[in-house]
Amino acid sequence: MVDWGFWEFILIAVVALVVIGPERLPRVARMAGMWVGKARRTLASVKHEIDRELHTEELNRVLDEQRRSRPLETILEEPERPAAASDTGDGAERTPPRG
Repeated sequence: MVDWGFWEFILIAVVALVVIGPERLPRVARMAGMWVGKARRTLASVKHEIDRELHTEELNRVLDEQRRSRPLETILEEPERPAAASDTGDGAERTPPRG
């Protein structure tokens, strides 16, 4: 964005007052404000669209890496692993505490 200070705005206002005139200045200022607002909304919309597209590309890259490293078929074909029996020493089976 342009870094304008107080004196730059004063200079622009004085030049606009001289060139446009006091009768038409409010209407021109309103139109300029509308155009600036429209440009900002358009820029924000484009930025949001680019961010969304980059996020989509990143998710596709992660999914592709996972597909290459461990395909879904190998995950589905893996047999279930039996739970490791804990050896308590007394032969009794322990249950996890509730809570």
